[in-house]
Parts: sequence; C-alpha cells; structure tokens
Amino acid sequence: MAKIVITHRVKDVEKWLKGKAERAASIGHMGGKNVVDHVAADGSNTVAITADADDPTAVAAAVASPPPEVAAAMEQHGVVPPVTVHVEK
Repeated sequence: MAKIVITHRVKDVEKWLKGKAERAASIGHMGGKNVVDHVAADGSNTVAITADADDPTAVAAAVASPPPEVAAAMEQHGVVPPVTVHVEK
C-alpha cells in the first residue's frame, strides 16, 4: 500500500473543510483509504489530502479525470485546479 498526497488550492478553506465526509467517500470510491485533510500552516488557501492506496496509479487517474459527480462535488467545494497527485516511492 502506498501513501498518496493530493494538493490543490481552494476558494475558501473553511467551506472546503466542511465537505470532509463527502471528500473521504469520493476518494474511497477511487481506492483511497485513511483519508486525512491538511491545510497550509501559512494560512494560504493551499490544501492537501493524504490517503493510502493499493493502486495509486488508479487513484491518480481518477483524480485527473474524475467522474461527473466527483467533478461537481469538487466544484461545489471550491477546488481550484490544478490538482496534483504525489505518490510515495
């Protein structure tokens, strides 16, 4: 199992944090487990999500081209592209 880190900016950090349950479920459907949210210590609108994944390539592909319902949720939660996926090596 590999650790993945997903980074991006958001329009409003507090609003984004309120979507944790939905975000964790979406990442779970993509193959991620143990989803944890992180916010920038400098107070900026940059956030990160960490998760464990058996198939990090599949999760990265799903994030790069999310299903319509996930894309809609990302927009609703204020995600600002680009979204970058980092994979543990």
